[in-house]
Amino acid sequence: MADTLIPVSIVIGDRSYRIKINPADEEVVRKTVKTINDKIVDFKTHFAGKDMQDYVAMVLVWFATEKNEHLSSVMEEEKWKEGLAQIEKLLP
Repeated sequence: MADTLIPVSIVIGDRSYRIKINPADEEVVRKTVKTINDKIVDFKTHFAGKDMQDYVAMVLVWFATEKNEHLSSVMEEEKWKEGLAQIEKLLP
């Protein structure tokens, strides 16, 4: 599997990183990096911070919260589906 990874350079904040990713994931990685950098600019515009690390930390909290909200809604949907399936079993 490691043979199929491709090296890409990404920039987050003011730092450049060289990472290896699956070629199929390249578009998602680049879009994610763009979202992160856009959010950094947004936070820099609206909040005071001492340095780039502060803004990256703010984005990290935002990103994790967004993912948890999505995860919560997916779990809630699964609960509804399970409940409906149980009701359907009870119907003649």
